[in-house]
Amino acid sequence: MNPRSSNSPAGVLAFLCFALAAASAYGATSTGATGLYVLAGVLVVLGLLTPLSLQMANQWERAVVLRLGRLKAIKGPGLFFIVPFVDAVAVVIDQRIQTIEFNAEQALTRDTVPTNIDAILFWQVHDVEKAALEITDYRQAISRVAQTSLREMIGSSPLTALLSERKSADLVLKEVIGRKTSEWGVSAISVEIRDVAIPAELQDAMSRQAQAEREKEARVILGAAEKAVAQSFLDAANIYAQNPAALQLRAMNIIYETTKERGATILIPTGMVDAMNPGNIMGVANMVRAPGSGGT
Repeated sequence: MNPRSSNSPAGVLAFLCFALAAASAYGATSTGATGLYVLAGVLVVLGLLTPLSLQMANQWERAVVLRLGRLKAIKGPGLFFIVPFVDAVAVVIDQRIQTIEFNAEQALTRDTVPTNIDAILFWQVHDVEKAALEITDYRQAISRVAQTSLREMIGSSPLTALLSERKSADLVLKEVIGRKTSEWGVSAISVEIRDVAIPAELQDAMSRQAQAEREKEARVILGAAEKAVAQSFLDAANIYAQNPAALQLRAMNIIYETTKERGATILIPTGMVDAMNPGNIMGVANMVRAPGSGGT
């Protein structure tokens, strides 16, 4: 990226120099004054050198200036001057947060499952001097480091961890990539894994396994419910065995609940009615309800 030497400030100054040089040359021709010729020549030289000496960098840019091949200064943002033919702007570095997409195709996990993971790296140059002088192409190097770090993480992690612990994997990748790129003046801000792709056959197997696990859990819950119901019936049977009158009252209540439906007719065997002995049952019930009553 080159600085914007041809933008309006340098262009305007160069135009003014050429205009003044033309005016001086016209005046020198009209009056014959030698000094005006010299002034016109000087203005032409200034007009030619202004675009080469006046440079400009945007707010988010920093320019690395070399003087005779050695680092002179880091310039910007805004306008700055360099010495033409002595100084040179080697590179202009963007200090905004940038992104790189990277992936690992057919990388094997620790449990030998082929996976394809896509991720995004957010990074920023924090040291312009290192980014310009310590590495040839820091953008390409960041991409390569991100890809190799992702493959290393996949090889050291089981598939279940990659699928269920993406946040942890993001933090691990950010730390590993940031440790490698910090030597070049680049900071890894965050890493986000977008997708973890596995073979279709393995997806089907995992789906069947999950279905079997859910069916197993449903059967366990159903068995626990059956056990609870059986225990409730057993407790009720023990209570009725200790108090036959309670059993007879329960039977009569069931009959009553059944006959609440209009038009319903219930046939009860005579032996069952005699066993219930409704008169005795009602008497016992009344004695229980009466306050201060005693048993016989």
